[in-house]
Amino acid sequence: MKRHQRILAAALPLLLAACAPQLVRIKGDAGLLNAQVAREQALAHTDHWTLDGRLGVSDGHDGVSGGFTWTQDGGNYSFVFRAPITGRSFELSSGPDGAVLKGLDGGPVQGADAEALMQRALGWEVPLHDLRAWVLGLRADSGPAELAFGDNRLPSLLTQDGWSVDYRAWDTARQPPLPTTIFATRPPYKVRLSVENWTLR
Repeated sequence: MKRHQRILAAALPLLLAACAPQLVRIKGDAGLLNAQVAREQALAHTDHWTLDGRLGVSDGHDGVSGGFTWTQDGGNYSFVFRAPITGRSFELSSGPDGAVLKGLDGGPVQGADAEALMQRALGWEVPLHDLRAWVLGLRADSGPAELAFGDNRLPSLLTQDGWSVDYRAWDTARQPPLPTTIFATRPPYKVRLSVENWTLR
């Protein structure tokens, strides 16, 4: 497997799955938690949208950056990463009928499950179930999570499944607010996500 494919695979744990909030631990007062629960309830059924932005990933030795488009259409999604240096397109699409990964040497690969497909094709265990929740600033339903809040009374740090997700900026003009700058780390990987446009449908 090529190094840039391993790096691209490491970016995906920021970016795709389903959410149903689970309360475990929180750093803050009860009012902050109540506000977060209200956000999670308001966004729980947000499943038709397009997200455009920039993504940068480092594995501690090498890095890659480029643009991405993530389209969520109910239970189906498509995530496309575009790296201008390599000129490669990397696309993962998934739905009830299975998953397809395009842009790899040898042509598209298919599988019944997106996580299993990524692991088989790229040799990386990607926690796809958590991703859609995290990019919305929500806790996933996969297990224990810890939240800390910033001065804006929105999540500043989410820790879950071995990842630390640091929310650096929010679009507070939206109600409920949505993250616009996210840093995620799980050593040795570092991921930076900058949102340029959310289109909710």
